[in-house]
Amino acid sequence: MKWFRRRDQLPWEVVECETVEPVLMFDDDDELEIVRIREADACRKYIFDFEKHAPNGTQCASAVLFARQQLLQEIAKKNYNILLLERSVFSCLFTSPSNRSLSPSAISSWTFTLLRQRQRHRIEIVYTGRPGYVSGKLPPLRPPPFLAVLEGRHMFS
Repeated sequence: MKWFRRRDQLPWEVVECETVEPVLMFDDDDELEIVRIREADACRKYIFDFEKHAPNGTQCASAVLFARQQLLQEIAKKNYNILLLERSVFSCLFTSPSNRSLSPSAISSWTFTLLRQRQRHRIEIVYTGRPGYVSGKLPPLRPPPFLAVLEGRHMFS
């Protein structure tokens, strides 16, 4: 199979791509009653184009939050209401033995990629997670870990 592209169309250059290890989003104090966990991950890719300027840190963080909210809406259509673990931009390791008790398949994560093509920029967010259903009142939704650090980075200039 041959792939053709227009000669005047430049390929996208990867400027930045970051992923980290899982981070537990809920403490033992949250007392979650997990009723079920889906057997397969949910995965979605979201693309945000910036025609005239490079995105700033706040716009990048907003794109990640939007992607997470969209994935939560997708899993809600299938009667799930929570993502159990999350990964964020910078490396974070399991620090307590209780965190290791969760199945590695119960992971949600996101990967952030910044692309450039001449003056155009593109953000690709791939959000993946293992949906679960928790009975009772859900704990408040916390922001993805280290999101404030993403807002303050100057990798986009």
